[in-house]
Amino acid sequence: MNSKYIETVVFENEKVNECVYKISIQGDFEAKPGQFYMLRAWDEEPVLSRPISINDIEGGKISFLFQTVGRGTNILSKLRGGDEIKIMGPLGNGFDVDKVKGKVAMLSGGMGIAPLNYFYRSVMDREIDFYAGFRNTPYGMELVNEHCKSVTIATEDGSVGKTGYIIDHFEPRDYDVVFCCGPEKMMAIVIKKCEEAGVPVYVSMEKKMACGIGACLVCTCKTKDGNKRSCTDGPVFLGSELIINDEC
Repeated sequence: MNSKYIETVVFENEKVNECVYKISIQGDFEAKPGQFYMLRAWDEEPVLSRPISINDIEGGKISFLFQTVGRGTNILSKLRGGDEIKIMGPLGNGFDVDKVKGKVAMLSGGMGIAPLNYFYRSVMDREIDFYAGFRNTPYGMELVNEHCKSVTIATEDGSVGKTGYIIDHFEPRDYDVVFCCGPEKMMAIVIKKCEEAGVPVYVSMEKKMACGIGACLVCTCKTKDGNKRSCTDGPVFLGSELIINDEC
C-alpha cells in the first residue's frame, strides 16, 4: 500500500456517458482487482480527495471510471491530457482471485461495473457469467462484451437488454460463488438471495471515505465481528459477515 500521494499527469479523460468519465494515467502500476485510489486535482478545496475503484490496468496505463456527483468529481471530469493529478494507492484488500472456482457469477449495478471490469480481466479464462444492471445506456462493458460468453444486461427503462433491475434476472443457486459490486441496497438483496441459496458471495462496499487509510472511521461498516473500516478491512467483504439492513 502506498499511503502517500504521488504527483502525476493525466493521459486522457474520456466521456463515456452523460455523466460518466474514464480517466487514464500512464505508468507502471500493479494492484489487486477491487482495490482503489484516492484522487485529487486541487490543493485546498474541496478538502477531501475522491476514492475511486480501479477500472483497469492494461497497456502501461491505469484507468478509473467515475460518475460526476459533486464538486470533486466535476473537477476531475474537466481534466485533460497533460493536466496534473495527485493519486494515492492502491488501497484496500481487493477481490481474491483464488476464490474464483467452479461456476462463477459477477454481478454489477451502475458504477459497480468499474472494479468488476478489472477483476474480470484477471480471471476471464475461467467459467464466468456476467450480470450488469444500469438505469439506461450501459457503459464500461467493452472488455466483458468482447470476451465473456454469457452476459446478461438489464436497464431500468428497458432500452437495452432485459427490463428492470438486474437482481430480478439473477438466480444464485446456479453458481458456486458470486462476486458483486453496486448500490448497497442492491448488494443487501444479493447477499440475502445468496445466503438462502447457500452460495458464498463477496461484495465490494461503496462507502463514502475521507482519508482512505483507516484513520477517520467515516467508512465504517457493521459486521458480525463489530464495526470494520471499508477502506482497510474492505472494501471487499464476505457477504455473510455483514449485518444487513438494506444499507449494510
